[in-house]
Amino acid sequence: MERNRTILDNKTYLYATEFFAGMAVMAVELGASRLLAPYFSSSQIVWTIIIGTIMIAMALGNIWGGRTADKDPDPDRLYRRILIAAIWIAAIPVVGKYVIIGITGLLVLTVNTNFLIWAAFFACMIVFVFPLFLLGTITPSLIKYSTDNLEHNARVAGNLSAFNTVGSIIGTYLPTFVTIPSVGTSVTFLIFSGILLLIGILYFISMGRSRRMAVISVILFLVCSLLGHTDRFAFWDNSLTYEGESIYNYLQVKEDERSVIFSTNVLFGVQSVKMKEDELTGMYYDYALAAPVMADVSARKNPRMLVLGMGTGTFAGQCRKYFPGLLVEGVEIDQKITDLAHEYFDLSPDIPVTTYDGRAFLNVSKEKYDVIMVDAYQDITIPFQMSSTEFFTLVRDHLKPDGVMVVNMNMYTEDQNSISGWLSNTIASVFDHVYTVDVAGSTNRELIATLDSSIREGLPDKISSLPPGELRTMMYRVDRSLSDYHKGEGIFTDDKAPVELMGMKVIDSLISNEIDYYRDILKKEGIPGLMNN
Repeated sequence: MERNRTILDNKTYLYATEFFAGMAVMAVELGASRLLAPYFSSSQIVWTIIIGTIMIAMALGNIWGGRTADKDPDPDRLYRRILIAAIWIAAIPVVGKYVIIGITGLLVLTVNTNFLIWAAFFACMIVFVFPLFLLGTITPSLIKYSTDNLEHNARVAGNLSAFNTVGSIIGTYLPTFVTIPSVGTSVTFLIFSGILLLIGILYFISMGRSRRMAVISVILFLVCSLLGHTDRFAFWDNSLTYEGESIYNYLQVKEDERSVIFSTNVLFGVQSVKMKEDELTGMYYDYALAAPVMADVSARKNPRMLVLGMGTGTFAGQCRKYFPGLLVEGVEIDQKITDLAHEYFDLSPDIPVTTYDGRAFLNVSKEKYDVIMVDAYQDITIPFQMSSTEFFTLVRDHLKPDGVMVVNMNMYTEDQNSISGWLSNTIASVFDHVYTVDVAGSTNRELIATLDSSIREGLPDKISSLPPGELRTMMYRVDRSLSDYHKGEGIFTDDKAPVELMGMKVIDSLISNEIDYYRDILKKEGIPGLMNN
């Protein structure tokens, strides 16, 4: 009993338990977002699911922990739960990705609507709720063990809450700015699991009992560390050229005979394609080349183009090839994507790229451009601050009077109440003349906007002045398909821009249209066949 009282009377140790528990909770929450993002995106909807399920787990843990601490105030039970939570968290890098893919496969057979929402929700429930429920029992239990008398119980509760909060703050910043960028999501889980493991083992060693459990916990942790330290998310694909993470994104580069492909998502979406033969891509970049043609940049003196959402620089490279006198610069929030652009996509080192948010860049820039390309939308991860009237007003103000803006809109549908309809209406509320062209074989639409009506009227002559070749042929095709856009009612503003909810609905519709195909594959070939397809 004396040894027991000695460690429990050590308030520093109890506060340390609370501190590191708070740190671990936030680290697991941030790790959850990074584990789910490559499969389901990092949209606000996914974040809502993560936060909601974790708060449910913590609330239930608080209730159960308080009741058990009153009923049976044995600290062995608390620190045993800490060890179990630590091992569970360490196992997440080992089995979490398989659970996510398994859930996805099962839902393909059973769910027709809100596919991504249900998949993300069940993944969170299965992978994260139990360990965070256990961590939720810590605070009420520690209040029980730390309170000597009722006269000081409020102060003790306040101190424990403060230590938990400070730990949570550090657990928020440390993964985001240190561990995830430097060692990845999997190792981040292992680091914070190891901290919890040390807390629990220290207790049992000091108590002189349950050493067997401590040894088993260490062995399990070491096994998880050996099996789960990889940063591979597309674990079924051994043909990837590169797979990694940055502060903002999951990153994947894949090559085939004709092209190099970049994606920030495992299950759907291609963000960039570089053709090895330096030809047109067949994707939206080719259609977007109509913007510098309409601006007639070849006839202007020192024309300038800005690409917001530079990515791997495919569009910038095309513009450099077809319009040699065009001065191209880009803005890309993710420096690691820019690094990949130089390493795998032949982005010219003399094309400057500023690592910054696109809207923030416009807020501080005083330059005027002949062409501005907005290409910052990734599947359902559409930044609301770059979809509002306030944003497009900034873009307009950075264009020359006869300048042209081109926007790549993915998830296009004919529905005026869809995200693409609202985005088009928003742009049309800022620019006098708006034109659209659909990208064949995809859900992309290019939207071209200007304040100068002569820009569109002179397009045929500008195309005919291009050298014979694939660009001229492509521009004639765009000219035949280019349509005037007439503004509807739905408009995004900084105050109201439900881009993620609307985007999720479109993605859900697209998945529903394809789901029967994948159901057949799953039935015939199982999960390996589904993943291969």
